[in-house]
Amino acid sequence: MSIGFMPGIVLTAAEPTGFLAGLGLLPLVIAVVVIAAWWKIFTKAGKPGWAAIIPIYNLIVWLDIVGRPVWWIILFLIPVVNFVAAIIVSIDTAQVFGKSVAFGIVGLVIFSVIGFLILGFGSATYQGPARA
Repeated sequence: MSIGFMPGIVLTAAEPTGFLAGLGLLPLVIAVVVIAAWWKIFTKAGKPGWAAIIPIYNLIVWLDIVGRPVWWIILFLIPVVNFVAAIIVSIDTAQVFGKSVAFGIVGLVIFSVIGFLILGFGSATYQGPARA
């Protein structure tokens, strides 16, 4: 691909190959891994695994797993408030699987992909919400 700025000067933009071309697939791979982890988490909690792939419904199921009321779905639709709600529900998720608040913050909020893989494919068992 040639790009001309000024007469007599032609720049050539190289198409990404090898490692750089592979980075285009990285978001897709991460999405598939996260869906697999959520599928396992939902299954461990006695919910249908396929619910992990349905937008909005997966949030409703997640709220049910942690024992929060369904109206909390509204909190996920409000900018800034949604971050706070996600942190609270992530901490609740850690606790219903027998993990600590620290795991909820570090594992599920900061290192989400790794934390949800640990919950889904690790030895954590669903203990039910404390507020049920």
